[in-house]
Amino acid sequence: MQLDGIEGRVAVVTGGARGIGRCIVETFRDLGANVAVLDLEPEEIDGVLSVAADVSDEADVEAAFAEIEQRLGPPQLAVLGAGILHKAPLEQHALADWQRVLDVNLTGPFLCARRVVGGMREAGYGRIVIIGSSAGIDGAGAAPPPLAGYAASKAGAMALAKSIAREYAPFGVTANALAPTLIDTGMLSTLSDDFRSAIPVGRYGRPQEVADLAVFLCSAHAGYITGEVVDINGGYLID
Repeated sequence: MQLDGIEGRVAVVTGGARGIGRCIVETFRDLGANVAVLDLEPEEIDGVLSVAADVSDEADVEAAFAEIEQRLGPPQLAVLGAGILHKAPLEQHALADWQRVLDVNLTGPFLCARRVVGGMREAGYGRIVIIGSSAGIDGAGAAPPPLAGYAASKAGAMALAKSIAREYAPFGVTANALAPTLIDTGMLSTLSDDFRSAIPVGRYGRPQEVADLAVFLCSAHAGYITGEVVDINGGYLID
């Protein structure tokens, strides 16, 4: 894959140590971006700056972006994908678990977007992609409930992308969200059954498929796409 507008730019990926995020990081790197990863448990990735940070902690986010700016420069591409999953029936959903899911999945993108978007505005160019979920659209995704906290957090994160898009479009900054379902990563280990039959194409998604779409939305080819929630779900949800 060859995309314009990636090479030489500073890209930051939250939750980039493994899974979908890792694929996004490696795709950016292979296209010539200067890449930084924010992760609670960062791993060494060849040619990438790894920074330990809790995206739900305002001080952590500030320190992490300050380090990135010092070592690489201000980010112009940001994929905000750090997230956690908690499953519980609504009546047994502890408030502490609810709050932690919202802290990471919704407050995290808010804090990171808020920290990075000012530099993008000043530069007159920026791309923000937030990783949502089909659960944020239909309340469950292709695997059955209960997913109350996760679904609510992802719905909020996708709405956040729309709000950012509307506010910053005049400054050359786009913001979009992805809504994947059942991607073959470690999160599938939480499933007790095989749900591929719920997907019209008959398989789970591949992390690289999500990565390619996220990076495309960060490229120069996607400058007229903003405020969108882009489904990537094998036909599970067809509008």
